Amino acid sequence: MRTRDLSRAARVLADVDEPPAAAGRAAGGLVAASLLCAADLAFARGDVAAAVGLAGRSVDQARRTGLHRLLPGAHTVLALSALRQGDMSVGMEFANQLRDSALLGQTAHGPSQCAWAAAQLLEVQGGTASAAQLVVGIVTDDRLLLELLAAQPAAAAWLVRATRKLGDEALARRVAAQASALAARNRGLRSVAAAATHAAGLLERNPERVAAAAAAHPDPWAAASAREDAGKLFAVRLAERERAVEALESAADGYAGAAAPRDARRVVSRLRSLGVRRGRYPQYAGRDGVHTSALTHTEAAVAELVSQGFTNSQVGERLFISGHTVAFHLKKIFRKMNVASRVELTRAWSQVPGAAAGGAGAR
Repeated sequence: MRTRDLSRAARVLADVDEPPAAAGRAAGGLVAASLLCAADLAFARGDVAAAVGLAGRSVDQARRTGLHRLLPGAHTVLALSALRQGDMSVGMEFANQLRDSALLGQTAHGPSQCAWAAAQLLEVQGGTASAAQLVVGIVTDDRLLLELLAAQPAAAAWLVRATRKLGDEALARRVAAQASALAARNRGLRSVAAAATHAAGLLERNPERVAAAAAAHPDPWAAASAREDAGKLFAVRLAERERAVEALESAADGYAGAAAPRDARRVVSRLRSLGVRRGRYPQYAGRDGVHTSALTHTEAAVAELVSQGFTNSQVGERLFISGHTVAFHLKKIFRKMNVASRVELTRAWSQVPGAAAGGAGAR
């Protein structure tokens, strides 16, 4: 599954016989592990709703059997699912747990993936600097870096972007070099090769090479990510506007197909900056209880971020809209929730079932 041979992974899971209920703790562990693998498989296929359901069942089974070292893997699926769907209040619940699981060795396998998930959530919440410790920790540890590069097709490019935002070109080069070496040692693994090409293209700022990676990625979300990166690089070239628009439109469609409205919305915002309008923005995932107040998805996202103390400008940056648009939404939120100020909104929002710290952030 990690190398995105999803058909074979599905066959392996199908061959696992469910043990009888009386088989004891070991059998319960097999069920919990199988559910976790099934959640991973659903997430890789872009079926986020199924992934969340399976991961939740895995958590319940692991707790019943006392196999707590399986929990970080399930929490990773739940956190990344929330991140993709833009439900940051859920995602941030897991950020510190996953960070501690990775740093304290509390996971049975895949500590780098726990750290990477936590880093993505922290970056969205507070910018790349807030995830710097985790990013540097992953990139400078050979075992963690190779484990992550082998298992997550989008990780190499993400790490190149993150280390560059931190101003460390040497770390960006290290990521690309390790990804390239891993691909050279494992010829025939499409996911590893595509990830290496993606990272190298970003490092070189070569949109053609990044576009080639997009075409080669077997993972739908990673392919959309590469198309977004290619579009951004093409857009820098004044003569390549059409190619930029084509790549970005393909990225938006890819993200939508991978059940990633937060990412699709970011790309749609970039297309608007290029003068291309695609109708309504992709919608964020809703939260139980919020829409009893008749708020739209976007209004709920604005209300949540404002309640956490973000300014209109900061909310706009995270939702890919202007500060003026945030102010427009706030007026409607105040009316619908019968409040007259940001303080009153914060107090009222804290009573909404499921509301918590979080917000949607930039890539």
